[in-house]
Amino acid sequence: MCAVNAVQTYRYLQPSALRPAGLDLQTCGGPAANPRFFAGFLTAPVAAAAGLLAVAEVARTRYHQPVNPASLDPVVTGSRGGLRFESFSGCCGVYARLDVLPAGLDGEVAGHGTTNVDVNPPLREALARVGGIEPLHVAVGPDDLTVSTMDGAVVEKKVPLPGRWLRGFAEVQVLTAGFEPRAEIPAGEAAAFLRRLPAAGDRSVLWAVPAGRTLRLTSRPTPGAVCLAGAGRLAALRGLLRHARTLRVYGPAVRAGSPAVPSTWELDTGAMRLSLTLSPEPYRGFSGEGAALLALAGDDVLDDAELVGALLSWDPTIDVAALADAAGLPDARVRAALAQLGTAGRVGYDVAEAAYFHRVMPYDAGRAERDNPRLLGARALVERGAVERDGEHATVRSGEERYRVRRQPDGSYTCSCRWWARHRGQRGPCRHALAVSMVAAPAEVPA
Repeated sequence: MCAVNAVQTYRYLQPSALRPAGLDLQTCGGPAANPRFFAGFLTAPVAAAAGLLAVAEVARTRYHQPVNPASLDPVVTGSRGGLRFESFSGCCGVYARLDVLPAGLDGEVAGHGTTNVDVNPPLREALARVGGIEPLHVAVGPDDLTVSTMDGAVVEKKVPLPGRWLRGFAEVQVLTAGFEPRAEIPAGEAAAFLRRLPAAGDRSVLWAVPAGRTLRLTSRPTPGAVCLAGAGRLAALRGLLRHARTLRVYGPAVRAGSPAVPSTWELDTGAMRLSLTLSPEPYRGFSGEGAALLALAGDDVLDDAELVGALLSWDPTIDVAALADAAGLPDARVRAALAQLGTAGRVGYDVAEAAYFHRVMPYDAGRAERDNPRLLGARALVERGAVERDGEHATVRSGEERYRVRRQPDGSYTCSCRWWARHRGQRGPCRHALAVSMVAAPAEVPA
């Protein structure tokens, strides 16, 4: 299936470059035109260069059916919590993030904002040459903006932002919000573990089980195990390994017989964290996981999102309980509102902090919903009156077909359609189950 691209136009004063004074990252947006919301040194320059290269490398890599490198720019957010760089792989199956914490910054965070960063080939080559004790200075955006007129031109860069990225941001924050820490091992053991992994291109689904100070690989899930699908996708961690203290692994709870699930693998240097979140299988992109669909289906979610969005601030983390109190809403509706805001790229989730964080990207709040065929199909079924409730179950008419949707004790749904039979709920609900959830009483909609 071809992804639909939304082409946004960004203006850069000049290309990003590594200058004698340090790393000058040109930005394309934020609270003001070409702002500089941070200017200062990175306290661990070699490690920071390795982390930035890892995020940029993921952005230009397609792990499933590799072809020519992608050319997508990572996203950078600045706030009181530090600097955060994010990217998706070209296949949308790997989400990379580098969090440079306050301890990693020697400078003042003068403002806040989110933008795309121009990490071009010359800059990647310059970062690769950073070594020794040479300082690395980061200026996120120039101090001054020169506007072009008919007498002259600014540097203009058109960046295609696939709809898959937008849906990927929404899906990842919903999926990772259910993760728990599963293992933590020293960097030395992590290096040995990564060396034992299958080569790049291997598509097998393995499971990592904590075993003393290391991790042991198995072919079957057991309680406490972490899914590792396409182990070669962890290659981007290797550049930062020698600077790291620990490797932490996060994932959802699993049991014997569990299907493949996503997981997060995070290197911590003390001053920064580099994490890779892997989709459940190498061929699966996060954009199609469907984890956010039920949260987006509620009648009140758009109004709730508008209210919650107005209460967001640029705090390092978002406190759901505090938001619920301020908005006068139950926690479940706040989380659904955050999922809706995630479709516009306005929030993400940090597994290390077990908390949401704030960002702003150039998407409107309804874009992901409009581009999601299952959600559009479900709303069309509801509008046609195709849902017939029968207690906790329902029949959904679609053309000449009748589908039976059943609500399970855990709040999930099963359906008699071929789509559900194929995926068994592993890719979110089908459009028939979504339609039933839209006409369900509020108390019946799962949190």
